[in-house]
Amino acid sequence: MSAATFETAVASALALESERRMRRATRGAIWIAASVAVLGFTAAQIGLNPIALAKGMPYMLDFFSRMFPPDLEHLALLGGATVETLQIAVWGTLIAVVISIPFALLGAKNTTPHPVVFHATRLFLNALRAINELVFALIFVAAVGLGPFAGVLAIALHATGMLAKFCAEEVEGVDRGPIEAMQATGAGRMQVILFGIVPQVIPAFISYSIYRLDVSIRAATILGLVGAGGLGFSLIKTMKLFKYHETATCILVIFVLVFVSDWICSRLRSRIL
Repeated sequence: MSAATFETAVASALALESERRMRRATRGAIWIAASVAVLGFTAAQIGLNPIALAKGMPYMLDFFSRMFPPDLEHLALLGGATVETLQIAVWGTLIAVVISIPFALLGAKNTTPHPVVFHATRLFLNALRAINELVFALIFVAAVGLGPFAGVLAIALHATGMLAKFCAEEVEGVDRGPIEAMQATGAGRMQVILFGIVPQVIPAFISYSIYRLDVSIRAATILGLVGAGGLGFSLIKTMKLFKYHETATCILVIFVLVFVSDWICSRLRSRIL
């Protein structure tokens, strides 16, 4: 190849690469402009206005000023509500742990008995995760009446959707080595699940369960807003009665409860895993 031909080939390759980069840059600029336009449109649709927030700051500060100092004498009345909140979270999570195990096996591709069962289970789990605990609480308050039992059922259903989904994904990602070794020895389907799959997912399932308990405690603190018991009921009651100093005490108790539960759950996960 002559020098002139080589230089021509190099120049052509450089021009082609430059053209490709220009096209990529143009596409990127178009995508960025379109994204900015969509975000600007949606911001206008939902009334996203920092100026309105700035103007409302004095009213927020006035509301907070009415809450301080907290009425610490109200703490004596919150002991029962705090224990009830913990009971709702613990029982809701415990029920979810038990129920989620079979759903996780039915919702995993390598353990489900049939593709129809797999898709039906995943659809059901998605529905459980899509509905918020407060919505479930409203439904169960109408079904079983006011009180913590409705809160337990609400947390149990929502937590089942989360735990079963995560556990199913862990089941699908297990190491195939032990499973193939058991199948080679003539082990049945149930034996493979019990002794080849379950031991591999137990640590992750325990970790997810502890994390879900932490989330359930946070959720249980507000279920009382719709009459499902716990600290949320005391919170909404004091706000409706304009007893803002007692409201501040409720918020303080909720903060301490969430902080302590987060610390305990973190320590449990670090010890187990």
